[in-house]
Amino acid sequence: MTPIAPRFSDNILSVVIAFPSANSRLSSGHYRVVLDAVNWRATQAYVQACWTSRWFFAKISRYLLPTFVMEVLMSTKNLAAGAGLTAELADAAATLKASDLTPDAITMARHCLLDWFAVTIAGAGEPLVDILNDEVAVEGGNPQALIIGHGRKATVQQSALVNGAASHALDYDDVHSAMIGHPTVPVATALLALASAQPTSGMDLLTAFVAGYEIECRIGRLIQGGHYGRGFHSTATIGTVGAAVGAGRLLGLDQHQMATAIGIAATQAAGLKSQFGTMCKPLHVGKAASSGLLAARLAGRGFTGRGDMLEAAQGLADAMSDDFDPDAARAAPPRDFYIRENLFKYHAACYLTHSTIELSRDIAAEASLTAADIKAVKLSVDPGHLKVCHILEPEDGLQTKFSLRHTAAFALAGDDTAQIETYSDANAVRADLVDLRRKVTVEENGGPFTLAGAVIETNDGRRFEKQFDVGVPATDLKDQDRRLQAKFNSLVEPQLGSEKSQGLCEDLLRFDGLNDAAAVFSRLAGWLAKPTSMH
Repeated sequence: MTPIAPRFSDNILSVVIAFPSANSRLSSGHYRVVLDAVNWRATQAYVQACWTSRWFFAKISRYLLPTFVMEVLMSTKNLAAGAGLTAELADAAATLKASDLTPDAITMARHCLLDWFAVTIAGAGEPLVDILNDEVAVEGGNPQALIIGHGRKATVQQSALVNGAASHALDYDDVHSAMIGHPTVPVATALLALASAQPTSGMDLLTAFVAGYEIECRIGRLIQGGHYGRGFHSTATIGTVGAAVGAGRLLGLDQHQMATAIGIAATQAAGLKSQFGTMCKPLHVGKAASSGLLAARLAGRGFTGRGDMLEAAQGLADAMSDDFDPDAARAAPPRDFYIRENLFKYHAACYLTHSTIELSRDIAAEASLTAADIKAVKLSVDPGHLKVCHILEPEDGLQTKFSLRHTAAFALAGDDTAQIETYSDANAVRADLVDLRRKVTVEENGGPFTLAGAVIETNDGRRFEKQFDVGVPATDLKDQDRRLQAKFNSLVEPQLGSEKSQGLCEDLLRFDGLNDAAAVFSRLAGWLAKPTSMH
């Protein structure tokens, strides 16, 4: 295990240097004493003695900002507890075998890929994807991997960029509470781009997918809610590492190379929640897939970087979270694999609106309410919702997906929230929906993150109350299979037609038995193909 003394010293010394105003009262003697203490490199025992010494705390707290120092010391403690974490997770990913996967884990992986193809095919025609596709066409490159829907190939990384953005363009892809984000899209996008350029069996791709998926959830447990709370889009940041690990597994990286790939990915990880409701949110996924793929390929070629970037001082956890917990990252998932708790979306809006949609729809159906009956709606949600999906007055279709008030109005008005067309620019300003959403107020509650409650009052004095939580994973995989096939058909048939849609669905549901994973692309003609201007 790496001694904590150097990290401890480096952290404290950086505080002394970075805050000259806090040092201004230090005499030369005091300055020497403090630096002697923080620069001591002898033994871990000495550092631990300093840790528990009242004298040490008295000296430090007298001259430095007390709150900041405590944060630094707790950070150092967590870094010490996390020593070797990157290597452990890299080894687990690099050595994962198909035989390690349980039948339910394989089924869930197939379902994730089925859902990825559905949302990516449906999202391929979005304006943001057209813009990216045009940019890639101008850039040019070695045509190796398919850009879905556009009838041509691009470089592997370009394909990952465009297809990744398409996969998240509709915000209809799956989620997982461990990472507080969308686990499938960055990993699957990277792997399917890679499979276009090299022979890959379906089972090998599924195994690599699970490897990347699991690392995302473990990193999510590592950096906790503090990462998301700071404003990071976990799908983008954690997804970059997940894509690197998945691609690394498919490329056959060893443990050392995998740890390096994690580090290369972590130093590229980026994405901010302030971009929710714009074209940049889907771009996050394209960048995560492309950057993760680059990280794995560079590591395989001998590119160097730190192999402890998850736990390193000023590494991913230290820099991007206030409350990281290495023990949580090492803990076993509630079931045998995190992928078994994947949550699929059956409404084409931000997942944190789904509990609100479900309970609003249920109340309206059970009480036979119409929009004209409703006097007031009071929603209660976890405070985190207010930072993600609380656009009060959405101005376009994309923004309606991030509005608790507007999605509640959709459900109460009887609009089909599973259909992409519902979230149109016209519906964002439709008079009856605007009037209804303005009857909706939102307050905070202290319940589980995905739990929502509602109290609805009618004009004739009736009152209805209900709670709903969409954050409970499915246990009936046959029913989930049925629902996902229905979702797939509704999204894919309008693009490919019934025959091709059905054939693709069948291939994906037996994906682990395919000798060539790229064979599924043969069904994806360029239905969106158009001449591309070169400028």
